[in-house]
Amino acid sequence: MNVVFMLLGGIIIFLVILLLFPSGSKSDIQGRLASLEEASEFKVAEVQEAELNKPFVDRVIRPILSRMAGKRDPKEAKKVQKSTLKKELAQAGYPGGLTVSEFAVVQNLFRVITPGAMLAFALVFKPDLMPMALLFGVTLGILLPRMFLQRRIADRLHKIQRQLPDVLDLLTVAVEAGLGFDAACDKVVEKMRGPIPDEFGLTLRHMRMGQSRRDAFKGMAERVDHPDLNAFISAIVQADQLGVSIGQVLRIQSEQMRDKRRQRAEEEAAKAPVKMMIPLVFFIFPNVGLVIGAPAVFQMIEGTAGLGGN
Repeated sequence: MNVVFMLLGGIIIFLVILLLFPSGSKSDIQGRLASLEEASEFKVAEVQEAELNKPFVDRVIRPILSRMAGKRDPKEAKKVQKSTLKKELAQAGYPGGLTVSEFAVVQNLFRVITPGAMLAFALVFKPDLMPMALLFGVTLGILLPRMFLQRRIADRLHKIQRQLPDVLDLLTVAVEAGLGFDAACDKVVEKMRGPIPDEFGLTLRHMRMGQSRRDAFKGMAERVDHPDLNAFISAIVQADQLGVSIGQVLRIQSEQMRDKRRQRAEEEAAKAPVKMMIPLVFFIFPNVGLVIGAPAVFQMIEGTAGLGGN
C-alpha cells in the first residue's frame, strides 16, 4: 500500500514539475538575472527593490501560470478566447488578474490534482472506497473552479445593482453643477470604490485611447451584462445620438433606479414571512410547545399517580 501511495504521489509531482518547467525554455528567473547583469549598479538596486515590493502572487504564482498558459496551442487559446469563459471572467472582474488562458490552466490543475488527492486520501484511510473517491475527486475538480467563478459573478452583479443608484446620483449632481459627462465619470472614479467605478475607469481609458463614447460604453455593457446598467447605458447612448440633455436623462434614470431599489426591498420584505415558516415550524414551535406543555404533562402525571394511590 505504501509503495502504491508513493508511486501515485511521484506521478502527480512529476506531472506538476513537467507543467511548471518545460524543457528547452528559458525560465523567468534566468531572464531576470540576465537583465540584472546587463544593468548598472543603480539600476540593479532599483530593479531589486521593485521586485521585492511586489506581492507574492505577482512574483511567484502569476509567472508560473503565465508559463503554463504559454504552452497551450495558439489555435486552442484562440478558441478559448471566443468561448463564454471570457465573458464570465469579465463579469467576475477578472479575479486575481487571471486571463482566460491562465484560468483554463487553473481549471486543468484542479482536474488533475483533486482526483489524485482524493485517491491518495482513500488509499491511506479506506482503500475500498477508491472508485468512489476518484469519482468524487473528478466531480469536485470540474465543479470547484466553475462554482468559484459563478459565485464571484453573482457577488459582483449584486454589488453593481446596489451601487448603481448612488453612482447615478453622483453623476446627476456633477453634471448639473456644470461638469461634462466624461468629467462626471472621472469624479465617480475618484470619489467612489467598487465595481462600477472600476468599469468607468476602464471605459474612460478606452475613450482616451481613441474609442468613441458610444463604443466604449457599449463595451462596458457587454462586459457587465446587468439589466439595470444596460438600461442606463442605452439611455446615455441615445441621448448622445439625439442631442438630449444628459442631466435630464441622468435625473430620470436616477429616479427610476431609486424606485427599482424600493420595489426590490418591498419584494424581499414580502418574501420574509414565507422564508420564516421553515425555522418557525421545525425549530421555534416545538420549543414553545415543550415550554408550555411540559408543566401540564407533569401535573397530569402527578394527578394520575395521586388517584392511583387513593
